[in-house]
Amino acid sequence: MTSIDRTPGTHLVVGLGNPGPKYAATRHNVGQMVLDHIASAAGARFSAARRAQAVVVEGRLGLPGADERVVLAEPTTYMNTSGGPVKALASYYDIPPERIVVVHDEVDIPFDTIRVKRGGGEGGHNGLRDITKALGTKDYLRVRVGVGRPPGQRDTADHVLAPFTTTERRSLDLLVSDAADAVEQLVLEGLLAAQQRFHAKDAR
Repeated sequence: MTSIDRTPGTHLVVGLGNPGPKYAATRHNVGQMVLDHIASAAGARFSAARRAQAVVVEGRLGLPGADERVVLAEPTTYMNTSGGPVKALASYYDIPPERIVVVHDEVDIPFDTIRVKRGGGEGGHNGLRDITKALGTKDYLRVRVGVGRPPGQRDTADHVLAPFTTTERRSLDLLVSDAADAVEQLVLEGLLAAQQRFHAKDAR
């Protein structure tokens, strides 16, 4: 299926997070969880990127004949310096901002919710802010995976750097799987099709 808002060509799909086992299960790393899911489903493994501080998988999304080449990437820097690796990878693979998809945690939408958009503000997200600065534009695609606001007076930074709760973990696998589906639909069918599916009240 082809959409008028879809840009054919290789897409760079970036999963944001912090490096190391200390952060692997935290809310801030849900973007990398989504990319790990996509790679695992394809039977692929990440390897060190050329000319960038990141690990990558090169492959295709979709059914043969209706698929699209993608580069899955996880920066190996800390979240607030994600921009350098993203810019380096975009340059190396010759991918323009309109074919860059960033998958990230989002406190401004409830847990268990997915939203997709192009451009807009960063909402205090340091990873997005650094990517925008490095690329010189906000006009890249985002898959926003809701982790919700912290309860009570808890600091937002502490909230996103903490693991998911026991209750949240019961539906985390499904949330990650749905976010992976959102990436695929965004790449293959375009922004509008993905929004129509994932922004519906009963999308899940």
